Amino acid sequence: MAGAGEIRRAESAGMIRYMLTCENGDEFEGWFRSIADYDAQEEQGQVGCPVCGDTRVRKAPMAPAIARSKDVEPSPRAVAMAMAHKLREHVRDNFDYVGERFPEEARKIADGEKEDRPIWGEATPEQAKAMIDEGLPVAPLPPEIAPTPPKKVN
Repeated sequence: MAGAGEIRRAESAGMIRYMLTCENGDEFEGWFRSIADYDAQEEQGQVGCPVCGDTRVRKAPMAPAIARSKDVEPSPRAVAMAMAHKLREHVRDNFDYVGERFPEEARKIADGEKEDRPIWGEATPEQAKAMIDEGLPVAPLPPEIAPTPPKKVN
């Protein structure tokens, strides 16, 4: 999870902060190592809106940065957005995406038919309720946290 100290370290490490807007009108900020890093991630569809998951993102107009005291804490919204981003990256990098097979895979893992590993995917509300009623250790990922599923390749 990212806290205020981590955000300050990113600022002092020369990270670039962009205010971003998705096609649905949600505004959020993103931190990048360089202009080229943002451009490459955006071109590959890796920059996603933490609110709706949309990857059609563009840089929003920004006012020039004004030097501020090191004692000023970032807003609670900025901290929450940074935490959501960090959690989304953790799920993307450490969990296997199983798509619509999620209920089946979760049951097979719980029954010992498949290796125990962290997974994520899709389930209908009815499927999710059934898994919870069965005592499976599942939890929904809010759209702000869920990574963008990998693109299907023909």
